[in-house]
Amino acid sequence: MLGALAHYTFLERLDPAGLGELYRARDTRLGRTVSVRLLPRDFATEPGVRTALFERARSVVTLSHPNVTALFDVGEHEGCVYLVFEFLKGQSLRAEMAGRPMNVRRAVELAIQMADAVADAHAAGFIHGGLSPDSIVVTAKGHVKVPALELAAYGGFDHEAADIRLRDYDSPEEARGQPADERSDIYSVGAVLFEMLTTRRPLHRGAAAPSVSNRHVPQELDEAALKAIAPNPVSRFQSAATFAAELRSVAAILDVRGGAGDESEHFEGRSAHVGRALVFAAFILLALGTLAWLMLT
Repeated sequence: MLGALAHYTFLERLDPAGLGELYRARDTRLGRTVSVRLLPRDFATEPGVRTALFERARSVVTLSHPNVTALFDVGEHEGCVYLVFEFLKGQSLRAEMAGRPMNVRRAVELAIQMADAVADAHAAGFIHGGLSPDSIVVTAKGHVKVPALELAAYGGFDHEAADIRLRDYDSPEEARGQPADERSDIYSVGAVLFEMLTTRRPLHRGAAAPSVSNRHVPQELDEAALKAIAPNPVSRFQSAATFAAELRSVAAILDVRGGAGDESEHFEGRSAHVGRALVFAAFILLALGTLAWLMLT
């Protein structure tokens, strides 16, 4: 027995992939399986910061988007803040990437879902600041789930707790210590897209087009990705909704061209296989012809 917290009975300890401790739990009031995250004790220790965290988290509870992990509850237990989320069956985006360039059409679709989720959060007044392939979940049905933890807890660390960070994919301005805004989240989505296409994170000073290392990336996607990760926020898309719309245009172009992003490799493989089969068939026919000639002579 792992224990309980309020009306949540812990069933299994999970890999946290983020702050504190993470558990699969049973909500005994509503009879559903949830995820409970216990944040570190050095998180938001100042009373004013903790109060602001609770207020912010309760606002996130009202945020409803199919690509954002639902936050059900927030509270405090023995000095630790806990948050209760929907329990997701799936894997991290990092696991789906598997250290190799993803299918281009698939990468675009996932980026659209991320941009949609971020746009909805921005419309509700939230800056995310915590997107990464490790924190994003891909459900068993193949849909993106952006974590709501960062929406709730953004800025909750004490200054001395600098070794623990929420924001793995900082924009250049965040890395310089400047405040984040909607364009910082756009950079994060673009950085994740760039990594899905190339297996590498872009450099803050600027990056080469994804097509340099992935020949399946079309020019239109090169342009959208590079605009999203522009070092200067002024040069980026100015809204996540605009970025999502641009990615939808790229997806439509890919669909019209009839390519999902890596067919040429498969086609080349099929062509080589067919070629070998034809050579073998020709050899058999030649052998049969030679045998028939010998029998007749």
